[in-house]
Amino acid sequence: MLSQIRIAWTAIIFALLFCSNVSTIRAQQKPLTAEQTKIVDTVSTIFTAARTDDIAKFDSVIAPGFYIFDGGLRFNGDSIMTFIKTQHEAGKRYEWNVTEPDVHISGHTAWIAYTNKGSISDASGTRNQSWLESAFLEKQSGIWKIVFMQSTRVTVAAQENHGVTSQH
Repeated sequence: MLSQIRIAWTAIIFALLFCSNVSTIRAQQKPLTAEQTKIVDTVSTIFTAARTDDIAKFDSVIAPGFYIFDGGLRFNGDSIMTFIKTQHEAGKRYEWNVTEPDVHISGHTAWIAYTNKGSISDASGTRNQSWLESAFLEKQSGIWKIVFMQSTRVTVAAQENHGVTSQH
């Protein structure tokens, strides 16, 4: 009986230590390498370009044949920029930020998954918004280019359930 109690206590202590280490590991993101940082910067550049309707800058970071899945639709580079410009003309403004990047590189290809934390502003005000996103990149002539992106908007209910505020 005493040995069973010791085994049970050992198991409990091990479980507590393991859970503590897992949550600590998740909280401490490893610093990005220089090459991983270039990938994050490439994705950030596409957001800067889209925010300012800068087609030349947008085109500088996408690969030929680029496309994105967003809002249940498939857009190529021209169509997504046209859509965003139309949104700007209607008074909508977007803020996009790459946070919590998870970058993987294999030779001349890479993929990144991240949380895009930003906001959407219009005449009614500003709403915080998050999107779960990923991109596939290819190194072409020494420069990372985005081949494919996908974006899934995090619903207000999901944001509220996970402690993300939906209003400023």
